[in-house]
Amino acid sequence: MFGYRSILTEAPRPAAVREHPWAPWLAVGVVCFGAFMGQLDASIVTLTFRPMQHDFTAPLAAVQWVSLSYLLVLVALLVPAGRIADAVGRKLVYGYGFAVFTAASAACAFAPSLGVLVGCRVVQAAGAAMLQANSVALVTTSAPQGRMRLGLSIQAAAQAIGLGLGPTLGGLLTQTAGWRAVYWINVPVGCLAIVAGRYLLPRTRQRSPAKSFDVVGATLLGLTTTSLLAALSVVSGLPVPGWLGWLMTAVALAAGAAFAVRQQRARCPLVPPALLRSSRITLGLAGACLGYLVLFGPLVLIPQLLAGHGTVLHTGLILSALPVGFGVAALTAEAILPAGMRNRTRGSIGAGACAVVLAMLVFMASSSIGIVLLLGLAGLCLGVFVPANNALIMRTGTAGTAGSLGGLVNMARGIGTTLGIALVTLALHVGGHAAGGHLDGTLALVLLAVAAAAAAVIVAIIRPLPASRDAGNNDGPAAAGHSGAFG
Repeated sequence: MFGYRSILTEAPRPAAVREHPWAPWLAVGVVCFGAFMGQLDASIVTLTFRPMQHDFTAPLAAVQWVSLSYLLVLVALLVPAGRIADAVGRKLVYGYGFAVFTAASAACAFAPSLGVLVGCRVVQAAGAAMLQANSVALVTTSAPQGRMRLGLSIQAAAQAIGLGLGPTLGGLLTQTAGWRAVYWINVPVGCLAIVAGRYLLPRTRQRSPAKSFDVVGATLLGLTTTSLLAALSVVSGLPVPGWLGWLMTAVALAAGAAFAVRQQRARCPLVPPALLRSSRITLGLAGACLGYLVLFGPLVLIPQLLAGHGTVLHTGLILSALPVGFGVAALTAEAILPAGMRNRTRGSIGAGACAVVLAMLVFMASSSIGIVLLLGLAGLCLGVFVPANNALIMRTGTAGTAGSLGGLVNMARGIGTTLGIALVTLALHVGGHAAGGHLDGTLALVLLAVAAAAAAVIVAIIRPLPASRDAGNNDGPAAAGHSGAFG
């Protein structure tokens, strides 16, 4: 009985860790492991498609399911994983998420066939959902009181490092050790993170226990998100009949409406109705979706525009300017921008400036140096917008609903990522070719600039909380947010 309970209970941190002045930042550092791994995995796997086609003798349409299956399962499970973590403990779910993700990564490296690999990726996505659903919540409730935005900025920087390192590292590993090494790299990092989480993460202070789990709501939400992402994949060029995209869109709309009704009537709803009714959260999630759309869109667009103008490594280095700029801003904005500047102001300035930069890129798309400089500037702008917008969302809830909110934030990120891919692909298809036979990226860049401008407007119209605590670093949900005496 003791063993059974011990594996379902959050272990306290050692007293030396709990009482150390750096304890909150050590917890944030552990979360950065997951943030880094998640984005590294997202950007590194796509470079393995061609060698997997050769090894498994499979067409690209089949190999694409290595990424598509992962994304579908991840987005579908983010909110359920966050709700479970709010009930049983975020440290517990996060730790097991690392274990599942690491074990599944090793299984992917051993996969003898494409079908087995896709199955292992599904399991890996379940572990990633347990990580990502809790990452924002753990930062929110672990960071020192009044320093939540800085904690979210550090986490965003870790994501940017993983995203920026992925293309270059993936290319090197695939060329030297083979595509299986891309999965092996997760194993040592994951093992280290499991141990670090056990000793450095605080136990959950405030929980929202549920007498039962809303299985119907989780099923409807999963059907909504997977159908929506499948429809977007059809739009972005998935080789299936066009009518399937319309069917998936209809299913997504119907399931989404049914989910909203279910959450109003369920005894233990998956997402608390108060969160669904909050205009702050709705607008904030829309802003997050647009922000990640703008972040990932250029990562698809630029390689197409630079095709035939250099090696894959050269293109990867140019693309690195965007996540590098993102990471620099995420780490330095707190020190450079005025401490009393509201999150809404920061977010609107960051997204608005990004719209201007992307519009300028229309006139510099033929210059590698110009692309590098403007991508770096766009990354700087998004590095200001994303943490500020996420802080706006997380401040709206309480510490007891941080997991559910974090799951919603990451679900918006997944949908925004897919929208960015679909939007750019569709725009390139409609835009055709410019002089010289190269793809014309003007329409895609204009649409990305419009999306950034829309994000700026959205974050600017979010109403402040009644207590007007949205200035500077007064970012809670949680005055109860730091770890305190609970190990």
